[in-house]
Amino acid sequence: MTGIRIAVAGAGYIGRAHMAVAQQSGMCMLSAIVDPSPAAQALAAQAGVPLYRALDELLERDRPDGVILATPNQLHVEQALTCLAAGVPTLLEKPIASTVDEAEMLVGQVERRGVPLLIGHHRAHSPIMARAKQLIDEGRLGKLVAVMGSAVFFKPDEYYADAPWRREPGGGPILLNMIHEVHNLRMLCGDIVAVQAFSSRATRGFPVEDTVAINLRFANGALGSFMLSDTAASARSWEQTSQENKAYPTYPDEDCYVIAGTFGSLAVPSMRLKTYGKAEDRSWWKPFQVGVAEMTRDDPLKLQLEHFVRVIRKEVEPLVSARDGLQNLRITEAIVEAANTCAVVDTTSAAAAAH
Repeated sequence: MTGIRIAVAGAGYIGRAHMAVAQQSGMCMLSAIVDPSPAAQALAAQAGVPLYRALDELLERDRPDGVILATPNQLHVEQALTCLAAGVPTLLEKPIASTVDEAEMLVGQVERRGVPLLIGHHRAHSPIMARAKQLIDEGRLGKLVAVMGSAVFFKPDEYYADAPWRREPGGGPILLNMIHEVHNLRMLCGDIVAVQAFSSRATRGFPVEDTVAINLRFANGALGSFMLSDTAASARSWEQTSQENKAYPTYPDEDCYVIAGTFGSLAVPSMRLKTYGKAEDRSWWKPFQVGVAEMTRDDPLKLQLEHFVRVIRKEVEPLVSARDGLQNLRITEAIVEAANTCAVVDTTSAAAAAH
């Protein structure tokens, strides 16, 4: 058994997923669970590991090699600071913080202390995303021109009945779901420098939005459009197309991103590729070379944990840094602002000032 000991704080849905991956890993072991709820006792007993009610108690009595923080968003900064002060490498679930101001403070602490902090944007570890990025970086599409994306799906009524806070501002699909898409888009197309948005709550009638149309400007000059809705009966979402999370049905005829450049386009995650072979062949009257790029599929949560172990061993730097987490949150908050004001929101000035 490997000597890398990982403790998981937070025994909710994502915390349990991290625990299962750690228990199945050949690179590390689950050493403890941190959660004050009575339900966590059964989880710890089943896993055969000690249960601690608080993070401080864990760090004092059973210091692990690394901690995964899968706790409620409002605890992220406080608990990450506790781990940093103890010098323990941490995988912090997204979002990095509840507000940009908090995230900026945490980034400053990470960079001053030099303790590794990996932000849990697990799709960054997806082999599908890695392959798509490789094709774009190789220039297969030419100069990027446009990206069309969607996260359009239907959340059942019980999703909101089980947690009424999701009906209120801060609980809608922009802050709950769009942050995943922001990181994917930044990974494939580069930094986002400006956003526009229209939002609607006409379908559910909740105080928070249920549908959003978003425009994006990238630093390289490319433009993007993104459709987000949790009340539209559609399969155009990462969960329903990537086949990475077996809890969701999958539809291989659908994609959630199409990236287009001056020489071709790539549909993700089906990896359908349409390209022109020569510059002189580029015309809508001429046929594309059509194919499907080879790729592999694997569980990004498993790959993220393996990467975290390498971060703990000081073999690699975090793939998703604290500053990445900050920028993802900044873009997401900018979308909220743009939807509320109907204005173009520049996302570069605040970032430059903070840096």
